[in-house]
Amino acid sequence: MKQPLHSANPSAAPTARIGANGSAQQNQVKRGSITRNLTAEERRRAQRVLVRIKVQIHVAGRANPIQGQTHTVSENGAMLVLDEPLAEGSKLSIENVKTQKRVEARVVRPPQITSEGALVPVEFLAPSPAFWSIFFPPIIN
Repeated sequence: MKQPLHSANPSAAPTARIGANGSAQQNQVKRGSITRNLTAEERRRAQRVLVRIKVQIHVAGRANPIQGQTHTVSENGAMLVLDEPLAEGSKLSIENVKTQKRVEARVVRPPQITSEGALVPVEFLAPSPAFWSIFFPPIIN
């Protein structure tokens, strides 16, 4: 069974570690006398939801949009499944085919090639929590 990401222990407090760029990062959590690194799930800014939503990707300089679907979505972006990879740093516009809403985004990491297609991680350029028309519960550490 998966353990909850929060603790009823009031002494359980995240500790900051200074990153390479000089910014404080919340990479560890202290529970009582034990300090451990946060899991990837605990470091996330927003919950991820596994859901297939048809999207069209509009890239400047391309005549036709790229057809695709989501793998996972969050308030901040998505993991897209596309027939072709897009380079890290590429700027694009994501259109939700069902709602016809659009949002500007960028590719945040190199895509992974799978049997499904290219998994392309994207992040919205501006906060767009309602873009996917899904309620995301808050993260509780």
